[in-house]
Amino acid sequence: MLKGSISDRYLFLIPSITGLMLSLSWPAHGFTPLLLVAWIPILFAGEIHTTMEPRKKGWFVFLSNYTGFLVFNLLTTWWVKYASFFGAIAAIFCNALFMALVFQCFHIVKNRSGNLLGYASLITFWISFEHLHMDWDLSWPWLTIGNGLAGMPLVAQWYEYTGVLGGSIWILLANILILQSLLAFMFNHNRTRLPLLIGLSISWILIPVVISILIYNSYKEESDPVDIVVVQPNVDPYNEKFSGLSERQQLDRILALVDSLVLAEGSVHPDYIVAPETALPSGMWEEDMGTHPQSILIRKYSAENKVSAFVIGAATNRLYPDSNLRSLTARKFLDADIWYDSYNTALMFDCDSSIQIHHKSKLVPGVEKMPFPFIFRHLEGLAIDLGGITGSLGVQESPSVFADSCSKRKFAPVICYESVYGDYVTDYVRKGAGLIFIITNDGWWDDTPGYRQHQAYARLRAIEVRRSIARSANTGISCFINQRGDVSQATAWWVPKAIRQKLNYNSYITFYARHGDYLGTIALLLSLGIIVFSFVYSKRVGFSKI
Repeated sequence: MLKGSISDRYLFLIPSITGLMLSLSWPAHGFTPLLLVAWIPILFAGEIHTTMEPRKKGWFVFLSNYTGFLVFNLLTTWWVKYASFFGAIAAIFCNALFMALVFQCFHIVKNRSGNLLGYASLITFWISFEHLHMDWDLSWPWLTIGNGLAGMPLVAQWYEYTGVLGGSIWILLANILILQSLLAFMFNHNRTRLPLLIGLSISWILIPVVISILIYNSYKEESDPVDIVVVQPNVDPYNEKFSGLSERQQLDRILALVDSLVLAEGSVHPDYIVAPETALPSGMWEEDMGTHPQSILIRKYSAENKVSAFVIGAATNRLYPDSNLRSLTARKFLDADIWYDSYNTALMFDCDSSIQIHHKSKLVPGVEKMPFPFIFRHLEGLAIDLGGITGSLGVQESPSVFADSCSKRKFAPVICYESVYGDYVTDYVRKGAGLIFIITNDGWWDDTPGYRQHQAYARLRAIEVRRSIARSANTGISCFINQRGDVSQATAWWVPKAIRQKLNYNSYITFYARHGDYLGTIALLLSLGIIVFSFVYSKRVGFSKI
């Protein structure tokens, strides 16, 4: 009945409208409210698909949905090609495949068990997918649907209770309710349900928005100011960072920017200085870090200017004295039976002259690590050269919190891609971090939506854990973000600059920071229940083969 006069050709293309609408709603310059209706075309196509012949239905539905998700991934993350064309192809096509498979599972349950359980399965399957997609070797949570609200953090204040997965649930259910309202309006025999569906749709959308606005307007930060300078040195990652400029020249540029800012203000030096990812790119050995020339210079500068701590990104290496204890990512010297790991590292030079180390834990698949190294380790030479280090990098099991021995404050050193993982950031907070320092190098993506999306996601991290953020990006966007997700002093792209601001330290632990992605765990359990019920139900009453 729904199919009507719609030809298979047009029916096949309807999900692509969803892909287009999702991309138009995405941060940093998308129209965020479009998220609340963007899923309707692909869901409407699913209603029509139920009228198709069973033999034709399976592949037609899958390929149609895959095309829609391919459009979404392509239009939203095409900029990955600036790092690697083939890496972009792999990321876009694979991520669209995962999304299409989840949607196919939803269609199977819907056809076996009816609309109610079917649409419930869409939400639980999708949230389970987003949850699992954050913690495996092909992790790419960039397009988690809840991330879409980064373009309008005013309406995402309740993320301090749910994280981004709560946003995904809100968006998906809003689309389902609006679709059901439209279907009830279109077909007379469903008109009795129309007032109820409209009421539910309006309530589901407006109540969280009103609550969010009330939280935003009533939230007050406790005063505990920390004076921070963030540096954007603007070193070209392709022509200067790893070849054109020496490490000393790059560090001198950072210190000169700090000095120019402080002298221009005519004020005392700050408490903390934050410099970007791989600002020290030569690959210093951690065993000799204390005697490295740049380490000595940073310590001297910090002592002379009474800086409590200097946080900076570096490429580092660590030896394995016992080769039997080496990791799966360890590399071997060509001319000796000695093994070592390379890391993307954050360093903190403390006021007591100690050096604290955090190794990046969330690595970019195919860029900083070869997925499933126990299978593909011999192919790691094909990893994309992004960040100056090729092949799989080493990691640490859980994040490190930097502790300032002078002020006794603790900080979260978040390196680049790690800032996309809300649940991961909560680990820092549970370990006592009262501020977040994000260090990144987004220059690989050129002047594209990529670095703007990355900066927008940081606003959600601030809301989820109610921590102020100092963000240092090599080529931009560097900025400060308060505990409500408001951005201040955002720098322009590709402009060297130092910025300074006092951010409030916070020790309060939000519900989400305490419990992490609990919604993902609940979704996994519900998904298992739905699968079992659907299987048993279909065996009893029979079903149309998908």
